[in-house]
Amino acid sequence: MISIKKPYVITRNKVIMDYARVYCDTPEKLLKSPLFLEIVDRFIEKTAAKGSALFAFLVESLPNLKRGDLPACMVNLFRLLASYSADEITAMNRDFEQVLSRKEELHELVEELYNYWRRFERFLYLEAPKRYEATNSELHGVQFIKSNEDFKNLVLYVYRRVAENITGQSPRVYRQLPSGANMGMLVEQVDWICPDAYSNLRQIPFLRLSLINPPVILYPVTNKRKGAFEEIDGIKPETLRLDQADWFCYPAKVGELTAFIFFHQDFMSLALSLSNLFEIAHYEDVRGRSPDLMIMFGLSGEGMKSDTLFYEDRENNILVGLVKRTEEVDYFGYFKKMALTLHNIAMLKRGRLPVHGAMVHIKLKDGGTANIVIAGDSGAGKSETLEAFRTLSEENICDLKIIFDDMGSLGMGKDGKVSGYGTEIGAFVRLDDLEAGYAYEEIDRSIFMNPDKTNARLIIPVTRYNHVVKGYPVDFLLYANNYEQIDDDHSVIEFFRTPEAALSVFRSGARLAKGTTDEKGLVHTYFANPFGAPQRKDIHEKQAGFYFDHMFKTGIRVGQIRTRLGIDGFEHVGPRAASMELLRVVRGMKFKDR
Repeated sequence: MISIKKPYVITRNKVIMDYARVYCDTPEKLLKSPLFLEIVDRFIEKTAAKGSALFAFLVESLPNLKRGDLPACMVNLFRLLASYSADEITAMNRDFEQVLSRKEELHELVEELYNYWRRFERFLYLEAPKRYEATNSELHGVQFIKSNEDFKNLVLYVYRRVAENITGQSPRVYRQLPSGANMGMLVEQVDWICPDAYSNLRQIPFLRLSLINPPVILYPVTNKRKGAFEEIDGIKPETLRLDQADWFCYPAKVGELTAFIFFHQDFMSLALSLSNLFEIAHYEDVRGRSPDLMIMFGLSGEGMKSDTLFYEDRENNILVGLVKRTEEVDYFGYFKKMALTLHNIAMLKRGRLPVHGAMVHIKLKDGGTANIVIAGDSGAGKSETLEAFRTLSEENICDLKIIFDDMGSLGMGKDGKVSGYGTEIGAFVRLDDLEAGYAYEEIDRSIFMNPDKTNARLIIPVTRYNHVVKGYPVDFLLYANNYEQIDDDHSVIEFFRTPEAALSVFRSGARLAKGTTDEKGLVHTYFANPFGAPQRKDIHEKQAGFYFDHMFKTGIRVGQIRTRLGIDGFEHVGPRAASMELLRVVRGMKFKDR
């Protein structure tokens, strides 16, 4: 039996609304809604728990009411204030005379109630008919976007109308704050090839369109990722038990692979943030098809021996990720890295070499081009160096395309050259390591996570999907060394003479941990890539040997670049110096325009 979704859910400081069932197009309907009553009730409960002066004001102004009657009474008052002034209401109903006589305090209460609502992370979704039943599928998207705008405007109008009828004055400053939903999604039931073992997932609706009202600021419970993803040899049936009414699916393109990312509504904010990171799969990639990757984020944990597991389902040719519903994994990095771990294992099976790093294609003003890959683990300075490269190179570079920002793979192109392929259209970067002001330049399309904490993050689109999957021939492969200083023995960029010397450095995967995970100090990670490489070490060694040999034979420059990002005081100076040296090296090389 399929569970029916509730009209709205309030969970973990999130309000998740099914717009078809909470729909309201007038102030009267909004103020009569069960959701508004619950918000008022929760607000009064919070002010009472704090011993707030606002709660004392309510008790004193409505002395004949019990605590449990206050929310309904206030809702009735707000309904009147949406149509009449305070003086008009007093003339009609003496029950509200005391509370309306203290206009300043009542106005303050309305302001705090409005702020209380806006402090929730607010999500709106609407389920469209199945594609083959719809006469015009694009119409549903247009209607959904308009519905979100209408809801935002209605909330704003009611708030202002009530405030004006209390004070008797119109505002002199109008702040068009996002008072509706922060994010939304249009969802749809999709017929996909669902193996019997995963039948509980068959009726979960798929996201077809997402809506973001930036800047979005989210506050996940944790701000770093811990541990590694553990592989298991089978999934217990009880692990897959779930209530479909609490779940949705984000169909993502992870590079050229299709991933069905199922998520519990508790993780709605993190899941919808994937819109800035992974391309949403086209309908043709979903309907009547089976995914390459599948993730269930928010399982009960029954039958799971740890919070994050994965399984290679060879029978159905699907790589499956399992994540428990716990606050310990309430961090965007778990969504991102689980998808990338499964991607990397799939790439190894297809004869490619996964790379934990960043790649850019640049075109110089003198006509030359270069494709640069910088490999390194989290906090090594790969993205930061390329970002500094972007900001410092305007005089010399006329075009810069990001191929991947965090994870990609090396494969053989049609011309027999080693080429780089990406996974993501966005970047998940540390605010502290960006150039000052960059985050604010991009604020209109950004999602911020815990901006007031250590390891504050920004999710931002950085490239287009066609660049991610095109395949760009590699000219430079550099290891991001964030722990060594520059001196007489260590230059900013050092090229290796043999594949063996290069493999030794890449295999060691040394870096100074930056606090992006639970590691500290100088640590070593196999090939700077804990996402798939250690789990498939034998095949990875074979692929690495093949690609490094081929790169040296075909003239690809392989070396290391000292970013010094892990050294105190060099967080900005190091990547900047590295980018300047990289530009000098690129200009000195002769690459044909491609």
